[in-house]
Amino acid sequence: MEMIEQTEQRERGNQDSPNASNSPQHGKQEPSITEIMKSPSKVVLLRNMVGPGDVDEELEPEVKDECNTKYGDVIKVLIFELPNAPSDEAVRIFVEFKRIESAIKAVVDLNGRFFGGRQVKAGFYEVEKFNTLQLNE
Repeated sequence: MEMIEQTEQRERGNQDSPNASNSPQHGKQEPSITEIMKSPSKVVLLRNMVGPGDVDEELEPEVKDECNTKYGDVIKVLIFELPNAPSDEAVRIFVEFKRIESAIKAVVDLNGRFFGGRQVKAGFYEVEKFNTLQLNE
């Protein structure tokens, strides 16, 4: 199964997603790709790829294999569910790459792409917080 749906959906933007709107959700606007790139790290955080309760045993190896193939060597994939969080924030998928260049490539490619009808939010996560398992910030 292909991890990310058709590239054409990215170019069409939100128009095909029934739950999407151009207004910021939960009162905060997502940072632009320019803002995201100001603080790169080897750890990528993927949000809104799947919803709460949609995590299965195939998700972690699928994400790892796909990222290894497309972006570069993956050290670790960690999936964390936030209890009582909004659906688009509940499941956090952390991907630690061997090289920062791979992480940058992944964020540029994945941010705003569609997976299973959901628009993925990709960004960087502080390596120190990841290494100490502070995964809810």
